[in-house]
Amino acid sequence: MLSDTGQKLYHWLDERFNLTPLIDYMQHKQVPVHKHSVWYYMGGVALFLFIVQVCSGILLLFYYQPGVDSSHESVRFIMTKVNFGWLVRSVHSWSANLMVFFVFVHMFSTFFTRAYQKPRELTWMTGFILLVLAMTFGFSGYLLPWDELAFFATKVGTDIAGAVPLIGEAMKIVLRGGDDVTGATLSRFYAIHVAMIPALFTVILGLHLLFVQRQGMHEPEAFKKLKPEQKKMIPFFPNFVLRDVLLWLIILNILLFLAVLFPWELGPKADPFVSAPEGIRPEWYFMFMFQFLKMLPAHIGFMEGEVAGILFFTLGGLVWLLTPLWAFKKRGKVDIMLLCGLLVIAFILVMTVIGYVY
Repeated sequence: MLSDTGQKLYHWLDERFNLTPLIDYMQHKQVPVHKHSVWYYMGGVALFLFIVQVCSGILLLFYYQPGVDSSHESVRFIMTKVNFGWLVRSVHSWSANLMVFFVFVHMFSTFFTRAYQKPRELTWMTGFILLVLAMTFGFSGYLLPWDELAFFATKVGTDIAGAVPLIGEAMKIVLRGGDDVTGATLSRFYAIHVAMIPALFTVILGLHLLFVQRQGMHEPEAFKKLKPEQKKMIPFFPNFVLRDVLLWLIILNILLFLAVLFPWELGPKADPFVSAPEGIRPEWYFMFMFQFLKMLPAHIGFMEGEVAGILFFTLGGLVWLLTPLWAFKKRGKVDIMLLCGLLVIAFILVMTVIGYVY
């Protein structure tokens, strides 16, 4: 009876939405299996953490009240009075950090396996945009608890944005809603965090997933050279999907472990009239930029050091975005792209470590 009902429902939907070609496509899609196959799952993990972000964020919105007089108190209420509110907030905060981490891992694994090459140029570019949006997610959400650390970190971050040549001052005023970090800034960051960035992220993510599905999984050069009978493939559905879901469950356990044993704390309420406390630092994924800008001299030639640093990161981001257009092919034993990728990772790690040690 249930089977007949299911078939009738499927035929009803198929007549209206033409599902059969999609089902056939899913059944025949194959995923290559090789020594680099593990990197195929990193994008799925980042997607799962984004879903966790959305679900936990919606739960927090039931109680969060934006405003200078209400933000800090509403977060404290969530953490102390709402059943499992502290857990939901910790899950939301930890999943944000893990999402950025896995997007970084996914991007660099794509770079080192050269999965940005033709015909996947737009897949790479949309992935880079998703990384920028994920970092913006973190920056915009950092202020919402309106605690002391978030207030002064946002002040430093918007000051850096204000140093951008030509448009910096206007950008800072737009972000802050005025000359200083106030309730207007909190309202704008709230709108950016819960409306603007999620909408943009969802659209770009949809395009990114569409590109991946249409082009299939990237095959490394060594795998392409194998004879057809030597290539090992598995069906995308259900084999690859089930493995993906299993990894999601493992990540969920790690996320809950972190949220329970290392719950996200809430600092003292922000007071714009007190001096900034010592040790104001951005989130770890901004630390390499923050530390590099801090190490620059006051002036580099005719330009202010901070401005030169911002131009450096802007140019570097543009070069990284356009990687598919300038990438060098391997010549002999010299792999220029490999060296470039290792230098970028080394720079990020060294600046981050220095930022936390000193």
